[in-house]
Amino acid sequence: MPIYTFKNKDTEVIEEHTMRISEYDKFKVDNPHLERHIDGFPGMSDPVRLGLVKPAEGFREVLRNIQKGSPNSKINTFS
Repeated sequence: MPIYTFKNKDTEVIEEHTMRISEYDKFKVDNPHLERHIDGFPGMSDPVRLGLVKPAEGFREVLRNIQKGSPNSKINTFS
């Protein structure tokens, strides 16, 4: 079940509530003093594809061997 973050309009306190997606609309109606609070990006990204981290040397070696055996291949060796 998803975790939703809400900010209390009266006290400025941030609260987390776990509920089904189907329960979300009813929860908003029942709790008008709470507003949805989004405090940041969840960070779901791949550092290898972003170019921040190179793959492990063992994996890069496997790619180099595949590339040597397949001269017309366009496999990226991350070198």
